[in-house]
Amino acid sequence: MARYRGPIGKVSRRLGYGITEKGERILRKRSNPPGMHGGGSASAGGGMRRGKESDYAVRLKEKQKARYAYGMLEKQFRRAFEEARRTELETGPQLFVLLERRLDNVVYRLGLGKTRAQARQLVNHGHIQVNGHKTDIASFSVKPGQIISVRPQSRKLPYFKSMEENGELSNSRSNWLQFDASQMAGEVTALPTREDAEPDINEQFIVEFYSR
Repeated sequence: MARYRGPIGKVSRRLGYGITEKGERILRKRSNPPGMHGGGSASAGGGMRRGKESDYAVRLKEKQKARYAYGMLEKQFRRAFEEARRTELETGPQLFVLLERRLDNVVYRLGLGKTRAQARQLVNHGHIQVNGHKTDIASFSVKPGQIISVRPQSRKLPYFKSMEENGELSNSRSNWLQFDASQMAGEVTALPTREDAEPDINEQFIVEFYSR
C-alpha cells in the first residue's frame, strides 16, 4: 500500500507538529519551519518574516497534521472523512474514531509496531491476524470483541523474539485495548473516543477544509 516516505523532520517542522516520535524529537531541537526563510525576521537576520496564515492555510495544516500522523495518502484520508460524514454522529470526532480503528493503528497502539509505518508494514507482510485469521489490509476497521495478535509463525522472527527478550512488550496500553504480552495479543474491549486519538489537532478545521 502506498504511503508517505518523505522526510519526517521537514514535514513536522513545516506543520509545527510532531507527526511521529522522531518528528517530536526534531521539533524540540529545531522548531522553526524548514527552508532558508524558515524562521526569524529580516531585521533580526533570521530570514524573511512570515505573514499571517490565511484561513485556508490554517485548515489545510490541521488536515495535514492528521493525515501525516496516521500515515495516509490524501485519497485514503478523504475516503475516511467521507465515511465519517455519512454517519449520524458528529463528523470531526467520528473521523478520529475511524482512524484509531484502523488495523495498522491498533498494532501500533498495542506496541507491536514502534511506529505506525512499521505497524503498517507488519500488517501488509501478513504477520498480524484478527480472530485467528491472517489480515493484511492496513485499513481494516476493528470492532469490540476482536482479538488482534501476531501469527504464531511470525513470533519466531528475530524482530518479535527481540521485543520479547528485551521486555519491550508492555501491558500498559490504550484504554480501549487490553494487551497480553505473553501471547502477543490484544483485545478490542470498546470503541475508541476522540480523546484516545492524536491530540492537538482541531478536527473542526478539518471538517471546514473539506466543506469549503
